[in-house]
Amino acid sequence: MATSDGGAGLATWLIHRRRLVWAAWLVAGAALLPLARTAEQRLDVAARVEGSGSALVQEILAERFDSPFAVHAILIATGLPSPTGDDGRALLERVSREMGAIDGVTGTLSHLDAADSMLVGSGGNGAVLVVGLAPASGRADDMIPVLREATRRLEAELRLDHPAATLMWTGELALNFDLRRSSASDAGRAERLVLPLTLVLLVLAFGAVVAALLPVMSGALAISIALGSAVAVHELIPLSILLQNVITMLGLGLGIDYALLMVSRFREARASGLDPEAAAAEACRRAGHTIVWSGSTVAIGFAALLIVPVGELRSIGIGGLLVTITAILLATTLLPATLAALGAHVNAGTVLQGRSAGRPGRHWRAWAGVVNAHPVLVLAAGCALLLPLVAQAGRLGTSLPRGDWLPPAMESAGGLRALQVMRRGGLIQVVRVVVELPAGTAAASPAGWEAVRRLGDRLAADPRVARARSLPSVTSIAVPHPLLVSFIPPAVLRTYASRDGSLALIEVVPEEDVEPAAMAALVGELRRADGEQWTGLRGARLLVGGLPAFNADYDSAIAGWLPAVVALVLGATFIALLAACRSLLISLKAVVLNLLSVGGAIGAMVLVFQDGHGAGLFGAAGATGGVFPAVPILVFCIVFGLSMDYEVFLISRVREARRRGASEPEALAEGLERTGGVITSAAAVMVVVFAAFTLAEFLLIKMLGFALATAVLLDATIVRVAVGPALLRLAGEWNWWPDKARVVAGLGAAGWSVGRRSARVQGVRVVEPPFNDSDPLEPLEQRLELRPGSDGW
Repeated sequence: MATSDGGAGLATWLIHRRRLVWAAWLVAGAALLPLARTAEQRLDVAARVEGSGSALVQEILAERFDSPFAVHAILIATGLPSPTGDDGRALLERVSREMGAIDGVTGTLSHLDAADSMLVGSGGNGAVLVVGLAPASGRADDMIPVLREATRRLEAELRLDHPAATLMWTGELALNFDLRRSSASDAGRAERLVLPLTLVLLVLAFGAVVAALLPVMSGALAISIALGSAVAVHELIPLSILLQNVITMLGLGLGIDYALLMVSRFREARASGLDPEAAAAEACRRAGHTIVWSGSTVAIGFAALLIVPVGELRSIGIGGLLVTITAILLATTLLPATLAALGAHVNAGTVLQGRSAGRPGRHWRAWAGVVNAHPVLVLAAGCALLLPLVAQAGRLGTSLPRGDWLPPAMESAGGLRALQVMRRGGLIQVVRVVVELPAGTAAASPAGWEAVRRLGDRLAADPRVARARSLPSVTSIAVPHPLLVSFIPPAVLRTYASRDGSLALIEVVPEEDVEPAAMAALVGELRRADGEQWTGLRGARLLVGGLPAFNADYDSAIAGWLPAVVALVLGATFIALLAACRSLLISLKAVVLNLLSVGGAIGAMVLVFQDGHGAGLFGAAGATGGVFPAVPILVFCIVFGLSMDYEVFLISRVREARRRGASEPEALAEGLERTGGVITSAAAVMVVVFAAFTLAEFLLIKMLGFALATAVLLDATIVRVAVGPALLRLAGEWNWWPDKARVVAGLGAAGWSVGRRSARVQGVRVVEPPFNDSDPLEPLEQRLELRPGSDGW
């Protein structure tokens, strides 16, 4: 007589119908892999904070104003005669004429159109040309390659007479476009670097080339399918290009980790004498539940990002969920089916004979002996190494890094540097103030005109402000007589007044050396200001947008939602662990240890990037003085789930041993012996993957890669093999409370006598260890055979 539960039946079904599994993945790959190749062109680059003041102003300017410069790029011309002279003016006219002739350009604005000193470099050095864009189809930033092709040709012609002539595009649109290209380049470079290094590590771990290739192929496939899925989701929900880096990081890390665990279990089952199909089913049952539960903790962190109203973070959350689910499905369906077909060939290409059989290393059992004998000493040593680093996290500063942190190879970054040399860098940091006038008052009416003039004068007098541009200031009209208003160029009128005249725009250009924090403070002051008092017009209201306002909204959204994200991740992870292992102490311990891993990673980031200790080793120019606001919340959500992987790997094996009747020290020794190598190999892969992203050009990705690599390194070396096991040893049988009686005594209360591989009671022989079939961390199958015993059965 034999019985099996649903989990065992599913594993067997997958193995016996592996051709159907292969066909399903082939269809998925055929549908999604082509989409993955289009990710760079189709995913968004512009960031947005949903429901924020900056998003509202952006929407108003796009929908209620007819400005030809609502969407624009900025062209910087250097190495030419000053545009204030005749020669320079003629050259600027040529540049402006050729740019205006490009299809999709709605207008140009330069010193030729308005004698505005902001459009000429300090001392006449260089010229600024604002180019309005309205492409017939596609996104506005798709115009950047077209504009650059035109300026490359023009630049070559200008250099015949002016060898130093340089034309560079910059501004928010060009910066976004270049960051998208840089992000895609970083992801591709990291993938090309990591895959061969990972293959070498896995060959060392498995001692066989084929066994090492399977996790590498699984990781690469996880990236492609998840990225293709993200492009498909983008048709319904706008997604940011930043998810590409996260999908690449996690696809390599999780895809390889989960596959490594599955292959290890399969080789272990084969070494015990099982045939390929039985070994694959055994690996699917035993490793599959561990993978699903550890993957669930990773998914919790990414799901928590969905509540933050920042487009980039929500995109990363969706990308993380997609790649985690993909990695889980690959490891628990496609990989077992493939292993069953490979059989003994999984050890083909053996290069290290001692490792080809999948035997655990004896050094881990020796280390377990140290932990069992001296748990207090091991715990104290681990904490002494970890806690000083965690303490540094308390000094974390979240702000845009100071200095020049943009990728140096970006043309838009070069244009921004040229603007700063010209003392016109404030053109990028413009604050846009929309004055909402009361009903019956138009921007061109005397009351509306005076209200805007009064507010503009007050802003221009602020020491942080270089210029406040509005209808009264750019036209120099004191009183808006209808005849005078009729002479205002239509482009100017449409730029600074809405179609119906109920809204007026003031562009606030900051002084050159004003820090971003000072502009954020100005944004806050304007938003708190009484519109009636500042304009002198009853019923007037102020709305504030622009890049400084967006930065303030971004920081505020992350800071405001961080406590909720932390609480959600902590609570959901604790509940998931409690459901998985039915142990209050182990669940609580796992959460605390994960916090230590996160704290250590953030502390290391503070020391290296914020303080500048060793920053040059990672390509940073020096101390940044702060960390991008998005990095800490990303590190917390990603690391919390990844760290739980190794906890689940270890606890599942310790629990298995205890359920078979092993003592607490023996169970800990077996758990470390069986998982120490897997955890070390998986962590080594993760560290290599994340460390590769420290070579990225984009500083945000560099910081994220460093923090994640550090977290995994700390977690796999100090936390999971020292601090965690020491706590397990000290807690003893209380590790399993309130399920302690069943775990510690096995099924003794029911008359079972538990051995390592079998037990007898009243004639029933348990062929497999008598695990609890409702325990998701344990294999679910129990096979019972009726055999003759001392009582006749």
